[in-house]
Amino acid sequence: MSAVLDDAAAQRQRDEALMRLALDQAQNAWLVGEVPVGAVIVRQRPEGPQIVATGYNRPITTHDPTAHAEVVALRHAATLLANYRLPDCELYVTLEPCAMCAMALMHARFKRVVFGAPDPKTGAAGSVVDLFAQPRLNHHTAVVGGVLADACGALLREFFAERRARARRPAGADAGIPAGEAVELEGWPGAEPPR
Repeated sequence: MSAVLDDAAAQRQRDEALMRLALDQAQNAWLVGEVPVGAVIVRQRPEGPQIVATGYNRPITTHDPTAHAEVVALRHAATLLANYRLPDCELYVTLEPCAMCAMALMHARFKRVVFGAPDPKTGAAGSVVDLFAQPRLNHHTAVVGGVLADACGALLREFFAERRARARRPAGADAGIPAGEAVELEGWPGAEPPR
């Protein structure tokens, strides 16, 4: 019984360490103005987990509605491993996968998906629907949710709070221009040169 508990504790530590890497990827998304969701794909090896690929949300910057963190990482992993099926891989993602991402992961035959925060609006691993638990599907992926959920959720809350605060500011407030005042932009970055 003690060995089982030790294995479970070791797995939890590995999951948390890899989720921290996914959180780093989520920070990258925030830095470029994307919703901060990050993903890491690993293969378990006897010597420890091997990071295969990482990704973060990029639909805004790439103009691609499918560029969720999971799909970005999945595309990199499939290219690097030269195979669209990745049955020995596990995905760590900071937010519960949506239906699109869940199905992509199942089509790729992922062994395991570990997510941080639940997504009560579009979560497809149990929050809204559980596509991973559909018995009629031909592949079944193990799912673990709630790993570092507080940290993952806090990052998203902070991002959206900042977005809401920015949206409430008067026009020009970000540039230090008092609302309703006209100013000369000559010499400012992006201003047209004088004629």
